[in-house]
Amino acid sequence: MPFLFAAAAAGPSMNGKLLSEPMQIIILLTLLTLLPAILMSITPFLRITIVLHFLRQALGTQSTPSNQVLIGLSLFLTVVLMQPVASEIYDKAWTPVEKGQMTMEQGMTEGSKPLRAFLVRFVREKDVKLFLDIAHAPTPRSPNDLDMKVLMPAYILSELKASFQIGAVLYLPFLIIDVVVASVTLSIGMVQLPPAMISAPFKLLLFVLIDGWNLIVGSLMKSLVSP
Repeated sequence: MPFLFAAAAAGPSMNGKLLSEPMQIIILLTLLTLLPAILMSITPFLRITIVLHFLRQALGTQSTPSNQVLIGLSLFLTVVLMQPVASEIYDKAWTPVEKGQMTMEQGMTEGSKPLRAFLVRFVREKDVKLFLDIAHAPTPRSPNDLDMKVLMPAYILSELKASFQIGAVLYLPFLIIDVVVASVTLSIGMVQLPPAMISAPFKLLLFVLIDGWNLIVGSLMKSLVSP
């Protein structure tokens, strides 16, 4: 979201007057506090972190990989996916405002277009309708006319649904292994040994044999590039 910082740094105005430097600093600090929430909510970071969390739970490896590793991987994948959008915002909004070729208001409008186009690709019509009803807003003529205050929460809801669907699918093969191992151990009377301890090596072996990390990350990236 580089254009958000440009808006504060370039000297926002109110009623045609430039805001004072302390006010600009306050606005910039406010944007900095909002940046983590924006990064986690309206980027692919949301889907990637949830799917990787489900994968770790399905494998039954407790805290391996650690949260830091999963978040780091999610962050780098998000940077790769959002780099074209950020570049477009920079070229179409930030650069013209810095050169004085358009006003701040025009720059904000132009800067929101690439982000809106990205969000529209993944949002569900049902979720958009829900927030249109909540906001008592009229139905837009096209997806590109959607207000960001409707589009952003609708995108978050759509991504939560998609990530939980992927997580449920990830659980199935590992759940089958758990059920089979539990049935075998009970049938031969090995009640002293927890079934999860026996099934863990088999789940890890299956995941390694199918090159699970490459498969999961590759499928995630492809789904986010071409929904």
